[in-house]
Amino acid sequence: MKKTAIKTLAAATLLTAAGANAAIIYDGNVTPDVIFGGGNANGSYTIDRDNGVELGLRGKLRHNGSGAPENTFNSNGDGTYSFDAGVAPTQSFPTAVWSFEWSINTDYTGNNQLKLADLSFVLGLDTNPSLSTAFTTFDPIHANNPGSGNVCWDHSLGDNATANGAGVETNCGLATAVADYATNLTDYHVAQNSWKPHWFFPVFDPTVDGTYNIFLAAMNTAGQELARTEIQIIVGQGGSAEVPEPATLLLMLGGLLGLSRRFAKNG
Repeated sequence: MKKTAIKTLAAATLLTAAGANAAIIYDGNVTPDVIFGGGNANGSYTIDRDNGVELGLRGKLRHNGSGAPENTFNSNGDGTYSFDAGVAPTQSFPTAVWSFEWSINTDYTGNNQLKLADLSFVLGLDTNPSLSTAFTTFDPIHANNPGSGNVCWDHSLGDNATANGAGVETNCGLATAVADYATNLTDYHVAQNSWKPHWFFPVFDPTVDGTYNIFLAAMNTAGQELARTEIQIIVGQGGSAEVPEPATLLLMLGGLLGLSRRFAKNG
């Protein structure tokens, strides 16, 4: 049987091959390790391992008091991460003190033979600091990179044998970038990156207290969700319930008044 046929069969049977609804792992290590950058420690990820796919998300203190990165994740042990509001030390607005990091492994068990090219993904970023949610969603693997306008990202890529900090990055500045990236997606099954919120939030103010939900999901070619993980970033005192605009309040009051009159008339 050809390799492509094996992959297609694996993708079609994933939902029953490894069980469903695996429990979320808090403060876990991603497989094989943290492969982006240098000196980045594993751990504190909120992880879903399901159908042979592993997805991880975590918050991180991107800049300490001297402006240097460090391995501080401020996990609360339940999928939430707490950070101070404000602009990061030695940085300029709108760079927050926190960032978020994600990890995708389409074959963490080494059994399903799926590569990054074989699945689709959705990353959802809640841009509303209140307790309400307003998600910006995109595929962090296959969508156009807003920075380059091409389907090429500088993710660190690897496999289950890739060592800490030893991921491969595609040079998106080359004329062959799109082709190079596409080839890498067929070669590797691990992708990771560390991102600052203002890079992707349409409007972001790091000085505002807020609560931001972030989710990451993987789907097979039939559109079935194979794995999904979600975290919540709590900034300062967190978000609060949205207060309706004055016009909305007037409509609500008018409706309540009409309702009370109806009850009085029918009482």
